[in-house]
Amino acid sequence: MMTMSSEGPNVVYVFGDQWRAQATGYSGDGNVITPNLDDLSRRSLSFTNAVSGCPVCSPTRASMMTGRYPLTHGVFMNDVYLQPEAVSIAEAFRAGGYDTAYIGKWHLDGHGRSSFIPRERRQGFDFWKVLECTHNYNESYYYADEPVKRKWDGYDAIAQTREVQRYIRERGSDRPFLLFLSWGPPHNPYRTAPQEYREMYDPEELELRPNVPEEKEEEAAGDLAGYYAHITAMDHCVGEIERTLDDEGLAESTILLFTSDHGDMLGSQGEIRKQRPWDESILVPFLLRYPGEFEGRELGSPINTADIMPSLLSLCDLEIPETVEGRDYSGYMRGEIDPPDSAALIACYAPFGEWVKRNGGREYRGVRTERYTYVRSLDGPWLLYDNREDPYQMENLCDSDGYSDIRRRLEAKLNRKLRDTGDEFRSSEHYIDMWDLPTDEWGTVPYTV
Repeated sequence: MMTMSSEGPNVVYVFGDQWRAQATGYSGDGNVITPNLDDLSRRSLSFTNAVSGCPVCSPTRASMMTGRYPLTHGVFMNDVYLQPEAVSIAEAFRAGGYDTAYIGKWHLDGHGRSSFIPRERRQGFDFWKVLECTHNYNESYYYADEPVKRKWDGYDAIAQTREVQRYIRERGSDRPFLLFLSWGPPHNPYRTAPQEYREMYDPEELELRPNVPEEKEEEAAGDLAGYYAHITAMDHCVGEIERTLDDEGLAESTILLFTSDHGDMLGSQGEIRKQRPWDESILVPFLLRYPGEFEGRELGSPINTADIMPSLLSLCDLEIPETVEGRDYSGYMRGEIDPPDSAALIACYAPFGEWVKRNGGREYRGVRTERYTYVRSLDGPWLLYDNREDPYQMENLCDSDGYSDIRRRLEAKLNRKLRDTGDEFRSSEHYIDMWDLPTDEWGTVPYTV
């Protein structure tokens, strides 16, 4: 039965854009300064293999909103409108007696990156201070309920965090709330964080991951210095949100989730940005603080983007809509059952962008388990890594005789996943034609500002 009372916990859902799992102090990155997240990790449940099933902004966000996979919700590339066919996470929480709010980057409207988004296209969110998409973090705008463009003061992640704090303090309702905060950083451009944070990082002092080729080291170090500056700025913001929850007496009755939509290669494997099947692209941070429930625990079984919505609903005693495809991990989080799945589906349905097209971008399907990564392209088996023995994924075992049985088992898991999600694994052109999407010369949906 759906809970209709106001007894459920509040939910504050915070996520950065393009924040890879490896880029926090608590995950072992000795370069980056994240004291608030490190402290939060000691008081939270941490999924060490949280997977962005389609490591691109809009597809992942659509899965966050609906608990569905990209070929079902139809957003398998950027700048595509998420149709209101499924029950969204906001609609499900609102039906359960919650207020709903969204602040920051949206990237699910597909009507222009600077266009006003009317209420009927907001997927059930009531309080609204949002822009579709910008990466100009120091000249950043938003809309509320009217088509009047307003400007965030200074660096937008900090201003948006202040708006979250204001909402928590002043919302004027006794009902529980679901509050999303979506930051644009640490997505590139990397060197645009406030100066006080940029001054904390010297590219020449950074230790790069060993899977960054020598010819990419200088570029990677420069990008990482700016990337880490963004991260430290947002780490400060996480601390501010926690202090506000404490000050308002809400810390004990609020679930705080910190995660990201996908990662960033940043020179690893000689690659940049996202869309790739390697861990720097597909693994994201995932900390869930729920006082009295989870404290200082790590879970290694993979959880996929589509699993977040049903898990949060279950933790709040709310009904999971029939339109949801993801799995409910709440019992596993509580230590009551084994993980509901042993593998997360990873996919690139339609590679796009100049860099990707120039550098061997391809469609792929694969599975990420606690130990292995297995990936198939349209040409056949492509990648196999033993992530326990090879955490930087530097030895492709796909053609190794010693791993042939493992490859067959992973291929069987992948085939079951594809059957379960109705995925025939066709070319990107097939899906673009099926959904009648316009594309430009780089195979991406053109957008207007």
